[in-house]
Amino acid sequence: MSARLARRPWKRAAAWLVFLGPLFYATYGFANWWATTRAHVPSMAFGWERQIPFWPWTIFPYWTINVFYALSLFLARSRHTLDRHALRLVTATLVACTCFILWPLHFSFGQPPVDGAPAFLFNALRGFDQPFNQAPSLHIALAVILWDWYRQFIRPLWARLVLHVWAFAICASVLTTWQHHFIDIPTGALLGLFCVWLWPLERVVSMPRAWRVTRDPQRWKLAGFYAVGAVLFLAAALYGGGIALWLAWPAASLALVALNYIGFGARGFQMDGHGRMGWAARWLFAPYRLGAAVNAWLWTRKLPASVEVVPGLRLGRRPTHAEWLAAGRPRLMSLCAELQLPSGVPHARCVPLLDLTVPPPVRLQRAAAVIEGQRRAAGGAAVWVCCALGFSRSAAAVIAWLDRYGAAGGVAQAEDAVRRARPQIVLRRAWRVSLEALNPAAETRSHE
Repeated sequence: MSARLARRPWKRAAAWLVFLGPLFYATYGFANWWATTRAHVPSMAFGWERQIPFWPWTIFPYWTINVFYALSLFLARSRHTLDRHALRLVTATLVACTCFILWPLHFSFGQPPVDGAPAFLFNALRGFDQPFNQAPSLHIALAVILWDWYRQFIRPLWARLVLHVWAFAICASVLTTWQHHFIDIPTGALLGLFCVWLWPLERVVSMPRAWRVTRDPQRWKLAGFYAVGAVLFLAAALYGGGIALWLAWPAASLALVALNYIGFGARGFQMDGHGRMGWAARWLFAPYRLGAAVNAWLWTRKLPASVEVVPGLRLGRRPTHAEWLAAGRPRLMSLCAELQLPSGVPHARCVPLLDLTVPPPVRLQRAAAVIEGQRRAAGGAAVWVCCALGFSRSAAAVIAWLDRYGAAGGVAQAEDAVRRARPQIVLRRAWRVSLEALNPAAETRSHE
């Protein structure tokens, strides 16, 4: 135990704290000062918010975030997780304070007098915090980041319950101490989710390092469509006001999808090798994922969930858990980057690909190899290859497998076999070019 503690990056944690403390007070204080220089600073509040009670005692959970913030850095077990966690805190601070400067807001009604022990904490808070710096709530963003950080260290159910209650109390306290209006909470939560998504704690490539601007015209075209959708949703949210402000969530979701097509690629959806998305990505992309699921249902509702291409190999849409059970519990292999496989399915695998785009041959080669691995491990059971609709990505993966591991005499023959089983498949010429690049020698022989 002592050896493990000794290996923890204590000095690096202290250095990060020395950097983060002044960064917070400098940027947060500057944003406050900037708002005081403006002739008019608007507010954004709903009428019902005046019915929220003012509970002075909730200043105690409100302030605890400072302790958990500082302590969190010294719990890191490695330099990797420490740096990723610290970068989340830096990103939240810089993004929030940039928003405070670009569109400052103020809290629209003052706090009543406070007596007793809470008065000391309220007075300390007022010493550096003015009624500005509202949306997105940095307090909420940090609470999301710290909740995700601390839960990795907690295993007992009762301790996790305590963590959830603590996080809820911190988030609720921004309302009951009359520090924030309601709109600041979902926007702050969205910022926290964005930071968790941007800097994953796992040993995977961070989103900034994953950024590679595509040269594929199709990806740019799709990115443009999603960007236009994001702008339309945002315009509707701002124009409608009130409950329509929730449309800012799908606007942010579609904007991130556009960025995935431009530069992040399939990594942006953070789908792991077993067909499960990271929790922050699930929430960030939830509106888009809902639309994708509805679209898949509309296109495939009158089709069989899967069809057999060759004995033991099925092709179809992403199944529900009930469809998976009805098919005899086959091994699943997904090509879908945006939709998860159903939970409770063992031995599932995933090679995530962007929808409506043609991947490079190496990704199709990888998909074929994973299908082969699933077949070998299945022990006679079937393998179900799927994507959202079962029309393109999964069809191309099955063709790649038939060409490389099956009995097909080339890509053309493999495509014919797949098309006979599922006539609805859609493969443009670019798909065939990518497939033929997998085994050019064999394809040349097939045309002789």
